[in-house]
Amino acid sequence: MKNKKQTQEALVLGIDTGGTYTDGVLLEYHSRTVLAAHKSLTTKRDFAIGIEKVIEGIQIQDPSSIQMVSISTTLATNAIAEGKGKRVALFLIGYDPELVASFQMERHFATPNFYYFAGGHDLFGQEKEPLDLTALLEKTSQLKSQVDAIAISSYFSPLNPEHETRAYNAISKVCDLPIVLGHQLSTKLGSVERATTAALNASLLSVLQDFIVAVRRAMEHRGIDAPLMVVRGDGTLMSDEFAARSPVETIHSGPAASAIGGRFLSHQDDALILDVGGTTTDLALIQGGNVTISETGASVSGYKTSVKAANLLSIGLGGDSHITVDRENNIVIGPERVVPLAYLAYQHPEIQNRLKALIQKTWPPPTPNWLEYWFLLRDPGDNLRAFSDREKTLIKILKAGPIAIPDLVKQVNALHKNQLGADELIRREIIGKAGLTPTDLLHIDGRHTPWDVKAAKYGLKLLSNHLHWEEPGLTEFIWTLSSELIAKAIIEFLTEKSIPPSSAHSPDLGLWFFRNSLYAEHPHLATQIHLQYPIIGIGAPADIMLQDVAKLLYTELILPDHYYVANAVGAIAGSVMVSEEILIYPHLSEAGMDVISYYVQARDGREEFEELTDALGHARKSGHDRVLSAALRSGADNPQVVVEEIADGIDSYRIRLQAVGNPRLSK
Repeated sequence: MKNKKQTQEALVLGIDTGGTYTDGVLLEYHSRTVLAAHKSLTTKRDFAIGIEKVIEGIQIQDPSSIQMVSISTTLATNAIAEGKGKRVALFLIGYDPELVASFQMERHFATPNFYYFAGGHDLFGQEKEPLDLTALLEKTSQLKSQVDAIAISSYFSPLNPEHETRAYNAISKVCDLPIVLGHQLSTKLGSVERATTAALNASLLSVLQDFIVAVRRAMEHRGIDAPLMVVRGDGTLMSDEFAARSPVETIHSGPAASAIGGRFLSHQDDALILDVGGTTTDLALIQGGNVTISETGASVSGYKTSVKAANLLSIGLGGDSHITVDRENNIVIGPERVVPLAYLAYQHPEIQNRLKALIQKTWPPPTPNWLEYWFLLRDPGDNLRAFSDREKTLIKILKAGPIAIPDLVKQVNALHKNQLGADELIRREIIGKAGLTPTDLLHIDGRHTPWDVKAAKYGLKLLSNHLHWEEPGLTEFIWTLSSELIAKAIIEFLTEKSIPPSSAHSPDLGLWFFRNSLYAEHPHLATQIHLQYPIIGIGAPADIMLQDVAKLLYTELILPDHYYVANAVGAIAGSVMVSEEILIYPHLSEAGMDVISYYVQARDGREEFEELTDALGHARKSGHDRVLSAALRSGADNPQVVVEEIADGIDSYRIRLQAVGNPRLSK
């Protein structure tokens, strides 16, 4: 889409870097008019390349007119899901190793490198036992060359962070690694969630910092000098400086931006947002004009955090989901994302001829394994000392070009692809995969044809020959299965209940009800599941992949203008918000019967007051000033502060403060 007009006073640029595409929009901020939009493939080896291509595609006539750039990203979520965060040592002060082991909580810590130390506090902020600084420093000396960052979480540190602070001061004198403190990320008392949040934040520090540098580099190359904002997981904005310090807050950033953008473009205050990307389909609920928020903290890849984020569900189904068959020859879609055959053949024209030769082969008949190609995503060069012999062999073979799995297995003298030993090479994005995808089906039926249509047709033909299906029927089945998977995800998301896998002999009533509602299978009973809200479709494949979903659930599909880049719109449609909680709790006598005074515990320290009214007044005033200052530093324009007082037990309170404002634009 070409830009219509670029002469308005307040031009802002929104960018979303997804797993497959990087999207960008140019918007006039005051009128909220989208002036231009562009999509480009995400370049994971260097995000700046894809971002710069998007900026170039938008064709900004005067880069100096851009007054703000805001970006949403799935980088943090994907780095956690794919295990690509940096190595972290987690220091647990005052935690009970036996208690953690008995409930198997150690698997939730998001790092295998966790260590216990004496110290910590109790429920009243009193020291449980002295901090063992000697042991902390000894362990730091052992580990500082083996990890990339250190996270510290002390028991009940939100009530008294003294031991975390002392540990930080001591370790920082003997170690240059980044150090993350749990109490600075969460005031919640959940010790495991706080430790997990600290570990994840530490693992993402350099990942997000490198990303922000890449964005800044792309802006500089295009002559854009403007404030840079980053979308949090709850859809609000923060400055790039804040994001670099608290990258864990960008978990679910991309899906949250999609929800904000969907609501902004559709003008619907109550709707279900479905963002269909290349890798995932993300679900979010809009009620009363706001994205519903997870009160218990964001979860990602099984790790429970203390991070406030939109209530979302992501399923591994998108335009580039791998279409394969299982051992029983049942069709499976996703959750793995691969490069479409059409794109691989577009980049490597010889692939089309190889696929054509396969469908002409009669004996032995080629299996769907021949549709899976591996290729070198990036050449690691000649420095191969860090790789195993098998990995070196794979790299050498793939330097000659993409190769189908059966040929690759044969060349390395393996029996099955599971013996190739490529997990680490794939994780590090040295090796990529290609295969048949829904994007290939779109090429075949002419709805999306930027790449090699014939290669896609040959791939579908091979699969249909293998299954002994007619191609039209096979294509229809794949689209129907996609719709069923999305409808199932919607019902599970809204009900918070699981539908068991389909089985011909399953006695489960819920599964029967679901299937009978979709396909009217019972001769005597009719069932229907009605979605009360419309579906707002987001992302380029939404038009194709959601029409049938809406019909199955008896609701309306709304595709607003610019729905294919709504995530980028959401990146600039949010407000800047800074939140803080201050805890007030009594200081009891040794017998625990009398209140001596009241503690006011904030992130930056603890103060003591004789009277509760003085403690509450100080918390409100100091918290107001602190959150207002933080919002201004984070790029808010004229932020307004809201103060909420919450009773939290006998003589205990939480003062919750929020400063909210529109992002500040450059002049």
